[in-house]
Amino acid sequence: QVQLQESGPGLVKPSQTLSLTCAVSGGSITTIRYYWSWIRQPPGKGLEWMGTISYSGITYYSPSLKSRTSISRDTSKNQFTLQLSSVTPEDTAVYYCARARVVAVTTRTSGDYWGQGTQVTVSS
Repeated sequence: QVQLQESGPGLVKPSQTLSLTCAVSGGSITTIRYYWSWIRQPPGKGLEWMGTISYSGITYYSPSLKSRTSISRDTSKNQFTLQLSSVTPEDTAVYYCARARVVAVTTRTSGDYWGQGTQVTVSS
């Protein structure tokens, strides 16, 4: 059973960089043909795919967030990390990590395993 767990600060000040980590257990992030994604859901809105890192370490980003987003991984710890720079209150959302066999996770069914999500609020 694959499990994903997000961790990071729940409150970030505007203009700062948000950093979240997804720890994976029960499966390796280097397993061929699996993709590891970050997705968020602002209050009252739908899921928004942010970006993905592949089993081989290739990164893919949503065009709308590409200039502010960076995804990296630590294979020794079996985890991957999201950094979102220059945050504003509009970045307030529940942030999820997920595993999928596709690059862009745009629906709940796109990913086969999800973390429980972590609330991030951007406020001074």
